[in-house]
Amino acid sequence: MSTANSRESYMRAMREEPSSGVISGVRPEPSLEEARTELAQAISRVANNIFKDKYGPLVGVISEPAINEFLKGFEMNLARAKGDLTIVAEEFLDRVIPPRTKRRR
Repeated sequence: MSTANSRESYMRAMREEPSSGVISGVRPEPSLEEARTELAQAISRVANNIFKDKYGPLVGVISEPAINEFLKGFEMNLARAKGDLTIVAEEFLDRVIPPRTKRRR
């Protein structure tokens, strides 16, 4: 009887709050800052495992903030480069394929 009761409670909770993800174990999508921090931690662990014999155990501790700052700078530069590339592509297309004007028919 308790399994039927718990199953009914589970089904009711999923109907009432399906987006919570707590019951199903699905983690909510992380923010950009959280994703960047997790990536920096992962890269730091990899760097620590690779270079700990040669440079010592502090490589992971020192590299995590540096990796995080690098990723922030990379994102800013990527956004700037995207804007620059858009401008260059538009200018190139305007020169290769001139816009139609009323004078030219």
